Amino acid sequence: MSDLSIIDNEAIKRLEELILQVEQTDLQTKHCLSGGVYARTIFIPAGTVLTGASHKKDHLNIVFGDVTVTTDLGMERITGYRVLPTKAGMKRAGFAHADTYWTTICETKNTVIEDIEDEMTDESEKLQTRVLALPATEFKELEA
Repeated sequence: MSDLSIIDNEAIKRLEELILQVEQTDLQTKHCLSGGVYARTIFIPAGTVLTGASHKKDHLNIVFGDVTVTTDLGMERITGYRVLPTKAGMKRAGFAHADTYWTTICETKNTVIEDIEDEMTDESEKLQTRVLALPATEFKELEA
């Protein structure tokens, strides 16, 4: 890439390999499903370095906290509240300066978490809900 401020997916995958060599932080994944819209919220404790899965479709993220993260414009520090669109194929890396909540919002026709994860990413086997075999801390399905 010509712009050094933009970190490509390959660089993020190399960072991810390093992160996976240390003890993992439980990001307390919570799920909510309503009317074909799936929201997946993680809690990122201050001091956490993390990477995200590459998504198959465009989606939205709602961020609340203080995190430096890769965006379409390069590395950006997001403080407070922000809605962040994401194009399909983007992989993110970040560092939480303070406790941060990150919600990913995707459309889906599925109602089973594992099926939704498989639908949204080719990297579902890397998600904490799979790797750490963590139960969903909360799942809400709201009627339309």
